[in-house]
Amino acid sequence: MKFTRMAVLAVLLGAGAGVAPAHHSFAMFDGTRVVTLTGTITEFRWVNPHTMIRMTVKDGKTGEPVEWLLEGAGPNVLTKKGWRRDSIRPGDAVRVKMNPLRDGMRGGSYLQVEVNGVVLGAGEGY
Repeated sequence: MKFTRMAVLAVLLGAGAGVAPAHHSFAMFDGTRVVTLTGTITEFRWVNPHTMIRMTVKDGKTGEPVEWLLEGAGPNVLTKKGWRRDSIRPGDAVRVKMNPLRDGMRGGSYLQVEVNGVVLGAGEGY
């Protein structure tokens, strides 16, 4: 009976071990490139496991506004870096440093956000 419980526990723990790293992988972002975006916040989601910034940026080629979707660290990590739930709000003009998506779509992982003269670090080295 003890062996059976231990075997079931080992299987369950082993099954879960592969899920977390896959979910939290940042392989879709190009960590070798840092791109700076200047635009306006349209939404900031302070949620686990990752916060999210939706922002409007003027397209460099067409001059038309385009939407970018950026993923960041979770609230626990950002709180330790000085962020609050209301650090950025819809309508805020921001400058964001981020690692872009590898596939060229308008998205990335934000590393730093500058809003109202305040620089908020969010990722590796920032």
